[in-house]
Amino acid sequence: MFTPSGAGNQRHVRSHLFDAVLFDRDGTLVHDVPYNGDPALVRPVPGARAALDRLRGAGFRLGVVTNQSGVASGLLSAEDVARVDARVRELLGPFDTWHMCPHGERDGCRCRKPQPGMILDAAAALGTTPQRCVVIGDIGRDMVAAGAAGAAGILVPTDSTRPEEVAAAPTVAGDLDAAVHQILRRSRLVTPGTPARRGTVLVARPDSAGDVLVTGPAIRAVAAGAERVVMLCGPRGRRAAELLPGVDELIEWRLPWIDPSPEPLARSEVDRMVDRIVAAGPEEAVLFTSFHQSALPLALVLRMAGVRRIAAISDDYPGSLLDLRHRVPLGIPEPERALSLATAAGFPPPPDDVPEMRLREVDGGPDLEPGYVVVHPGASVPARACPPERYAAIVSALTDAGHRVVVTGGPDELPLCSRVAGAAALDLGGQTSLGALAAVIARAACLVVANTGPAHLAAALGTPVVSLFAPTVPFGQWGPYRVPWVRLGDAGAPCRNTRAAVCPVAGHPCLSTVDPHDVVEAVRLVGVP
Repeated sequence: MFTPSGAGNQRHVRSHLFDAVLFDRDGTLVHDVPYNGDPALVRPVPGARAALDRLRGAGFRLGVVTNQSGVASGLLSAEDVARVDARVRELLGPFDTWHMCPHGERDGCRCRKPQPGMILDAAAALGTTPQRCVVIGDIGRDMVAAGAAGAAGILVPTDSTRPEEVAAAPTVAGDLDAAVHQILRRSRLVTPGTPARRGTVLVARPDSAGDVLVTGPAIRAVAAGAERVVMLCGPRGRRAAELLPGVDELIEWRLPWIDPSPEPLARSEVDRMVDRIVAAGPEEAVLFTSFHQSALPLALVLRMAGVRRIAAISDDYPGSLLDLRHRVPLGIPEPERALSLATAAGFPPPPDDVPEMRLREVDGGPDLEPGYVVVHPGASVPARACPPERYAAIVSALTDAGHRVVVTGGPDELPLCSRVAGAAALDLGGQTSLGALAAVIARAACLVVANTGPAHLAAALGTPVVSLFAPTVPFGQWGPYRVPWVRLGDAGAPCRNTRAAVCPVAGHPCLSTVDPHDVVEAVRLVGVP
C-alpha cells in the first residue's frame, strides 16, 4: 500500500551518493507499541524531529516503509493504521512517500520485509534507484530488505534488537541522530565537481584484484581530471587493473610491505622502479591503501622519482613525504573511502558519473544462456572460504530448487570446483581468465561467493550477490557495493574483526553452519525466480 504525503515541495538533494532516506516506523521513528491503532499512543523516539529536519534541510527526500501485519491478523484495520500514520506525520513533519505492507508472515507477498518490495516501490515513487537510498531500521528484517534491494542500511538497535542482528548489520548507529550524522558525513566526504585539468597522474593500488576493483570509482574520478593516468599495481591485481576504465598505462611492482608472500627488496629493484616511474612522467600521485597499510614506503620511492605532489590516507604522519594527509572515519565502505581521497586530492567525481563500480566492456567466456546462478567456492585466504562440503550441499539445494548452476574457479582450484559441482552443475573450474569470469558473471542472475574478489567483480557488473561472509573483516567496509545482496554466515563468530588469514576457531563456525536452504531463499530475495 502506498500513501503520498504531499511533501513534494522539498528541494532535491545535492549529495553525490544518496537521494533519499527510508525509515522503518515502529521502533525507529516512534516507540514500538505492538499493533497500535491509537494515535494517542504515538511517541517519537528522542531527537526524531530534529534528525529528520536535518535531512530535509540538506535536501534529502524522506519515506517510510513499515510492516503492519496486524491488518492481516484482524488486530488492526487499515483505517487504524492510517490514523496512526497521520499522527506520526503531525509530530515529525512531512514525508515524500509512505509505504505500508498489511500482509502476514505466510501471505507470500513481495512487500513484507525482509522482502525488498517496499524499498523498490519507494525508490520508484521518489524517482530514484534503491542504490541511491539509505534504509534506517531497528531490526534485522530492515537490513535484509535494504540489502536485497541494493540500498544502504543503518541499524539503530533497541532493547528488542537481537545481538546477531547487530553483528550482521552493515552499519550500526547508537540512535537516530547518529544515523543521520553518518549519512551526512558520508555525503560530505564525496562531493561532485569539475577539477582543473591536470597532466599525468599516478594512482596506486598494489594489492589484490578485489582491492583494485573497489578503487575503480576513485580512479575514474582521477581520470576525469587528468590528461593521462598511470596505475601502479601488484601482480595479484594486474588483471583487475586491466579491466578498469580510465587507466592509460600500467606499472606492475610486487611491493614487499603489502604482498602476502614478500621477497627481499634489492636496491637495484628500487632503482629500476624509480627509472620506470620517471619514464611515465607523473607530476603527482594518489596512493590508495587499505586502512592497515602504510603509504609511506611507496611515497618515498615516488619522491626519489621526483613526483612533486603526493596524496594518501594517513591519520598520524606529520612529515614531508605526503603533501595531502587525508583522514577517513572508520566504517566507510571501501569504494567511498577511496573516492573521498580522490575528492580531497582535487579530483572530485563528475556530477554525471554514478558512484558505482564499473568495468570496461567485457566479452568472451563460454556461450551460456543467461539467468544461471554462479557458485564460486574459492577464496583468497582460507579464513574466508566456505567448506567444500557445504558448497556442494548448496549446489544440490539450488539445483533441486530448479536453478541452473555454474561453478567457477581458478586453475589451481580444479579439484575444488569438481567436488562442488558434482554431477548437477556445470563445472568451469580453470577455464576462465578474469575477463572471461567477468563475462560469465555478467550473464548470471546471481553470484554465491565468500567475501573475496569475485564478489567485487559481480558488484562492478551489477550482478546480485549472496555473500557467505566470514566476519574477519567488517562487512560494511568490504561487502558488495551498491548491488542487491544478502549476507549469510555467523556474523558474531569469535573470528570477528581479527583479519585472520587462517581461521583461528575450530570447525570454522562462521561459514560451516550456513544452511543451503537459506542460500536458496537468499537467491530468491535478490530477485532470482
